[in-house]
Amino acid sequence: MTIKMLCMGATALAMMGSAAMAASTSGTSALDDPAKMSPFFTDAGMKTMKSQKDFKTAWMAMKPDERTAMMKECADAAVKKAHAKFCAMAKKMGG
Repeated sequence: MTIKMLCMGATALAMMGSAAMAASTSGTSALDDPAKMSPFFTDAGMKTMKSQKDFKTAWMAMKPDERTAMMKECADAAVKKAHAKFCAMAKKMGG
């Protein structure tokens, strides 16, 4: 009975742990958040970026820790590929 309980406990722990890890790695990026990204785009669908001047204005209006967080996300290969134009422009801004 004790071994059965230990096995059940280990199985439950493994299932909860793998679900937590999956949620943390497949969670959405801050670069997918319309509220954070709308200042950088001209349209609601976030397809057309603003001019470099307007981008810089929006970039500098952000808190330094928010800019750092976005640059860290741009360092992720999958995120960088999905948001290539944004990441390239952010890098030009000194990120």
